[in-house]
Amino acid sequence: MSATRSEDWVGRALAAVIERVAVTAAEVGTRFPLYAEPADGRWTTTGRGSWTGGFWAGLLWLRARYTGEAADRRAAAACTARLAPWADADTATRGLILWYGTSPAGDDAEAAALRERAARACLSAYAPGLGLLPWGNALGGPRLLARVDGVPGTVPLLAGAGPHGAAAAAAHLHRHLELCLGAGGARRPWLRPAWRFDEAAGWQPCEDPPPGWSRGAAWLLLAVADALLLPDMARTGSARLDGAARQLLSRGGGLAGPLVPPADASRPDGPLDTSAAAITAVALLKLARVPGPRSAAYSDRAEAILRRLARDHLTGPGPGRPAGMLLDGCYDAGKEPGVRHELVWGDFFLALGLAALAGVVDITRV
Repeated sequence: MSATRSEDWVGRALAAVIERVAVTAAEVGTRFPLYAEPADGRWTTTGRGSWTGGFWAGLLWLRARYTGEAADRRAAAACTARLAPWADADTATRGLILWYGTSPAGDDAEAAALRERAARACLSAYAPGLGLLPWGNALGGPRLLARVDGVPGTVPLLAGAGPHGAAAAAAHLHRHLELCLGAGGARRPWLRPAWRFDEAAGWQPCEDPPPGWSRGAAWLLLAVADALLLPDMARTGSARLDGAARQLLSRGGGLAGPLVPPADASRPDGPLDTSAAAITAVALLKLARVPGPRSAAYSDRAEAILRRLARDHLTGPGPGRPAGMLLDGCYDAGKEPGVRHELVWGDFFLALGLAALAGVVDITRV
């Protein structure tokens, strides 16, 4: 990327998002932001972080890398330390929490130690008979679920736990691909993002999240992209993973659909989901680092998505609300919390994508 482009829209957007992180940090203190009101930027927060806590820690690490300030690094490290209880929690969202909450930290020793601890814990919870790490019961509900949001982050996290971890990571990903996309090349209009295991009937599809859920394809695409960047997984299954990536892109609008998808594909005139777009952009930036004939197309599409988000959905300076808010994220279209709001994970993936374009981070390591 040229310096001129970085100083143009990428640089301006990244600076605004990083400044928004500073404003948020002052507002939330030791709590974790979840989603913010579009009118005034006021955050709904959680005390322990829930499944989104790693994205806030990750944003603080991205700020520290952007500014180079020791105080920002200390703030990021302190936030990451507050995620430590999640390492032993029974949830596949440890991937979201403890991969994205530690990998942007680079060479920070304490973040690396927490990531290694979480990887070992996830490997211990892996269920060979099911071929995956179960969803778990830490967040409530049935334990024996397979959900797409239990795959991103979990794949590189497990892969860091030695040869057995790498094997578990591959099985975890491929079992989700078989369930959610359909085994044997079966075609469905939309993927099934969640499945429940029944001792008598085997795997059964869940109704929530619905098949048209915007983040379904985005989360799985991100996990596939991470797998293709892991040498062991790519070496043994690159053709299968590449086919899954193309199939997921076709489900999520491909390289020619809307840059920002509807939150529910069955409601094309309903709310958008900018967070799904930001996740997809990061996945595409990762796929663009995998040698192949589609690398340039993936890179161009990722940049187009990020440019659209920065141009049409990122707040600018003005009275009433902070600049740097990524609006039009949809937490849950069905239950209607945070339908057109700023979402902490949307902010994170936008910041990560912009930071990659600006050369602040190596996208293959986060």
